[in-house]
Amino acid sequence: MDSLQWVDQTYIQKHKSEDPNTLRAMYYPNLRLYSTHGDTRKQKAPFDAALAFLYRYGRRATMSLAIYMLSYLPLVGRFVLPAASFYTLNNAVGPIPATVIFGSGIFLPRRYLVVFLQSYFSSRSLMRELLEPYFSRIRFSKEQKRLWFRDREGLLFGFGVGFYLFLKIPLLGVLIYGIAEASTAYLITKITDPPPTPAYSGDFAESQVRWTNKHEFLRLPLANLDDHKIGRNNEGQNIVKAGDLPGKKFS
Repeated sequence: MDSLQWVDQTYIQKHKSEDPNTLRAMYYPNLRLYSTHGDTRKQKAPFDAALAFLYRYGRRATMSLAIYMLSYLPLVGRFVLPAASFYTLNNAVGPIPATVIFGSGIFLPRRYLVVFLQSYFSSRSLMRELLEPYFSRIRFSKEQKRLWFRDREGLLFGFGVGFYLFLKIPLLGVLIYGIAEASTAYLITKITDPPPTPAYSGDFAESQVRWTNKHEFLRLPLANLDDHKIGRNNEGQNIVKAGDLPGKKFS
């Protein structure tokens, strides 16, 4: 949340010479009003939450072990890991890059594909961890959250895998994680709409399942990512001036 506040302040400072009514709505002032505990009636008991955790990661471990063992089968074994790579990446990056991975995977040693798949799934876990402050406040159903990630899968993969590789560097990885948190706050302002106040948040989660400005945003050059302004003057949202944001002020 501190990173998101800094992103809002930096955005205002960058566009201080422009008409405030043309700027996007702020994220931090409204998002900080949301409870991180949600509806306590819907929370799982600790034992049920532990079982869900063990089931989720146990299933992944079982599938990974099964795929790895199948890769040792005669004749068809050499196609197992490339096929798993294609299936995994097809939705994330599209059929053409996935086909390239499949084709090259047939000739590469098995260990390279194992490392590649491990990096992919680890980057997904990293992104879920980095986005937890957002999802702990904006409550999505299980299906809504699945669709949210799927609609942004390619971007999240590219974003997460880069930080995952840097986190593997000894000593430097600790510093990189802080940069990843700040970068995720900036990413939130590009792939979601500014949240309304909690009083107007009834249908907000459902409205965020689809990334509505995906094509407009992806066509922007890197130097002009702030040119696509979303969420201006919607019900329950406010255009906040720099002086209205608590915390550090920029001179």
